[in-house]
Amino acid sequence: MLILRLILESFRFAWNALRMNLLRTVLSLLGVTIGIFAIIAVFTLVDSLEKNIKESFSFLGAGVIYVEKWPYTPDADGEYKWWDFMGRPNASYNEYKFLQANLKHQNGIAIFAVKSNITLKRKNNSISEVDLRGGSFGYSDIFETNITSGRYFTRTEVESGRNVVILGHNLAQTLFPYGEEPIGKEVKMSGLNFMVIGVLKKEGESFLGTPSNDDTAIIPYNSFRKLYQTGTGAVNEIGSSIGVKGYDIDVGLVELENEITGLMRTRRGLKPREDDSFALNRPEAIANVIGGVFDVFGVAGWIIGGFSILVGGFGIANIMFVSVKERTNIIGIQKSLGAKNYFILFQFLFEAIFLSVIGGAAGLVLVLLITFIPMGSLEVVLSLKNIVLGLGVSAAIGTVSGIIPAALAARLDPVIAIRSN
Repeated sequence: MLILRLILESFRFAWNALRMNLLRTVLSLLGVTIGIFAIIAVFTLVDSLEKNIKESFSFLGAGVIYVEKWPYTPDADGEYKWWDFMGRPNASYNEYKFLQANLKHQNGIAIFAVKSNITLKRKNNSISEVDLRGGSFGYSDIFETNITSGRYFTRTEVESGRNVVILGHNLAQTLFPYGEEPIGKEVKMSGLNFMVIGVLKKEGESFLGTPSNDDTAIIPYNSFRKLYQTGTGAVNEIGSSIGVKGYDIDVGLVELENEITGLMRTRRGLKPREDDSFALNRPEAIANVIGGVFDVFGVAGWIIGGFSILVGGFGIANIMFVSVKERTNIIGIQKSLGAKNYFILFQFLFEAIFLSVIGGAAGLVLVLLITFIPMGSLEVVLSLKNIVLGLGVSAAIGTVSGIIPAALAARLDPVIAIRSN
């Protein structure tokens, strides 16, 4: 009950200080407002950029390890030994079947390959620069394949390599205009007819323009192998990748990675001292590189906003010293009526915190206004985490700035305080 009275009385004094000396208070709080705005604006933009960039790489799947020829990132020394990687073999269909039969910690496995700049035709309609993907039956376990109409491949269609295809949204719209139903119709690619069995959900353009299913056609992997060489060792072959999804209980996918490494080394007959002739890639590696870059921007935000907050802190301290001076007589009366030192201390401290939080809230409102500015495909969102951070920093600055004036007020002698003018 006492705490509630303290807070209410502090709010009343702070509001009176804000109302009676509006210009002085606003100018003093401007530093906190600018500081919180600078910090939270940077954090909001950084978080939004990082989120949008990571979502742009969502086409790689989540919780997946890829067995491939080329690694995504340099080694521990920061060196990318492309001359060694060039001589490695591509992942093959037989290796995929071997891993499928022997892996115990996998929650989905698929082999897939991609061929770009394919042209699809349907009567007088055609579309070029299509990404053609050949995927095995478990492809839908590795990647999101949200089908709005039709269905996914059956195991028989995949194993026998039937000429069936799933079209991306843009491909279906272009080849089958005016609302024509594509399911059950045929499209032509590389001189062969493929029957459409499904259409994917529209995804839209990603922030970085990374591959989207909207311009992708998916066919069974064995159908893809009829059109292009994969995993044969030929110079002009198309490289395949084996994607293996792990279980959530396998934290860091450590068990799955170790198992894949052992099986692949056994399959390729590598001796104990020989280096791996394959790379185990994970989308998290790209995300970690991105996160490291954005950490630098976060530090810059703290430095830029820190100077403004420092100025704002001195402004609040100045307000509180003036407030103590103006209310010395009232403090003496309160003490003579039995008010304890801690009551006076908390009264002024809560007032300082309240004023600082007002300044911080104003900065957050400015950040919120930024989120309504159109920025193309970049979606800027003020998260709850950053709101709490902004208010928390404001409260901390208010506490630090108000503690000395509040302590001075609490230690005033009631007789001397009452006699002051």
